[in-house]
Amino acid sequence: MEGDHRAWPPRRRRTEEPDELDWDAEEEPWNPRIKRTAGRGLEPEDGPRPSWESLPPSARLYGAPADPGPRVPHGAWRRRAASVLAMVLAVVLASGLVAGLVVAVLRFAAPEPEPGRLSDSLAGVRMTLPAGWQEGRVPPVTGFTSVARDGGGAIVMARPVPGSAPDLAKATKEAAERYSRLLLKGDRVSVVEDEPIAQGHTRALRATYDDVVNRPAYLRVTLVTRNGRTALLLGLIQPEQNAGRQALDAVMSSVR
Repeated sequence: MEGDHRAWPPRRRRTEEPDELDWDAEEEPWNPRIKRTAGRGLEPEDGPRPSWESLPPSARLYGAPADPGPRVPHGAWRRRAASVLAMVLAVVLASGLVAGLVVAVLRFAAPEPEPGRLSDSLAGVRMTLPAGWQEGRVPPVTGFTSVARDGGGAIVMARPVPGSAPDLAKATKEAAERYSRLLLKGDRVSVVEDEPIAQGHTRALRATYDDVVNRPAYLRVTLVTRNGRTALLLGLIQPEQNAGRQALDAVMSSVR
């Protein structure tokens, strides 16, 4: 068609378009209703419910703001924390006092441990052992029949002496020299004590050494007569120390 100038394909006219548009007609303002996303909860507990139109948009979307509660004065948190800390310290101190009282009561209520004893029926003697001492099984020196140790380097042994000893002082001196050579082997040996005791005699020696390895040693030999029998007691401690030396002397002097 030479005389037809219409576009191809032909444009269809939408049926919904009006034939004529009235550009001078006024449109209503767009004012969509806001959809709430939160529960209303706008009614105060002690007052009437406010008007929905009087609320701001944020209140319409999220509901009325919650009451934050009474304001805490400045410095109240610090005072509250101090009071809580004082309460905690009081509880801790009370617990410590209770624990201390319990320990003290248990300590006073617990009975004192009975002292141990070293009994030697062959030698015919008995000795009292203080705390920390205990009777051993096999004496380390041949001829002795009983032994006790304290675990800190002190040892006491007993043995019977065959026959009679008319001169206890002389017999004690000879026994001390013999065991000094056998057990002490010191570079210098000095006599610390030599005196008679009830129904016996005792002699104590102290040995020192030139080397830096061996520390001073202490040896005590005691001869006692009980029920017509003579027993020899030997005490040895190395290294020598005052507390251990006094404990050893106390054990040997308790012989019965």
